[in-house]
Amino acid sequence: MTFELGVYSFGNTPRLEDGRRGPTAQAVRDVLEAVKLAEEVGLDYFGVGEHHMRAMPLSSPTSLVNAAAASTSRIKLSTAVSVLSTDDPIRVFQQLATAAAIAPGRIETVAGRGSSTITFPLFDHDEHDYDVLYASKLELLMAVNGSENVSFNGPHRKRPLQNATVFPRPEVPLKIWLGTGGSPDSVYRAVELGLPMFLGILGGTPEHWAQYGRAYRAAWVRAGHPSEQADIAVAVHGFVADTGARARATYLEYEHRMMAEGMAELGRPAPRRADRAAAFGPGGMVFVGSPDEIADRILHLHGLLGHTRQILQMDVGGMPQRDFLHGIELLGTKVLPQIRTELTAR
Repeated sequence: MTFELGVYSFGNTPRLEDGRRGPTAQAVRDVLEAVKLAEEVGLDYFGVGEHHMRAMPLSSPTSLVNAAAASTSRIKLSTAVSVLSTDDPIRVFQQLATAAAIAPGRIETVAGRGSSTITFPLFDHDEHDYDVLYASKLELLMAVNGSENVSFNGPHRKRPLQNATVFPRPEVPLKIWLGTGGSPDSVYRAVELGLPMFLGILGGTPEHWAQYGRAYRAAWVRAGHPSEQADIAVAVHGFVADTGARARATYLEYEHRMMAEGMAELGRPAPRRADRAAAFGPGGMVFVGSPDEIADRILHLHGLLGHTRQILQMDVGGMPQRDFLHGIELLGTKVLPQIRTELTAR
């Protein structure tokens, strides 16, 4: 499998000169501008995550995927993540199938439970049904992706489906990744369902996450799946600037702001600034540095984990759009060529 490098975003509501937040609509427009640049500089992938916060307002990732599909020609596009527990899997499929009609072979989805329960009251669900809803809806999403005629009776539905037809259809089935923040149960669920695994990582060490790769592949083989089809991707926080010092100073300011404000909305304590700064080093899982540093760190993680794709969330905390775009440019023109050259040599 070819190693792929890319970016993902939950949206980044800009800051005005007086420090107040700008319009959330601008965050949507900024993402579409970033997708176009990511394609221009040769990146492989752009993912659109789902959050329902003023600071990160991309609440409808399938809508953004459709808009990006119409304005690009090569780059792979995906939700990263769709919070399936509180969404309708048939509508998620139909919206992504529409994008696949516009951009054949370039549309994927990462289906996850969500990192918080904020969407449950919003969409009138009981958070105690968190896992039941996710398991049932994931099963239905896979069913409609596999066949245009579906019969299904799961606990999230009041009435069973009887030979229902779902359109439009993509020319080839969508690639569905199981998104997980590291729950061991999710690792084994991905194996049981025969799905590739997308790890969303906020902390830990490369050695820690390598254990998940080993567990996934060992269980995959035990389940009787072809070993070469075991596929792992990684989503991390990260930022690239011309120098490592500039990258670390910039990202620490904006990432800490994002986490402090986001956790406040969820009623949780924010991580200490010093703890996040420590995670920026080679032993951590926040990929911040110069192009050479980022390439070395991605290659090191690849040697441990064997993942086929890594994506970075760079636009955080009201970071100016110009800094985000420059990071994308460096990722595509400086980091990716180094990774490809090294992996080819290996």
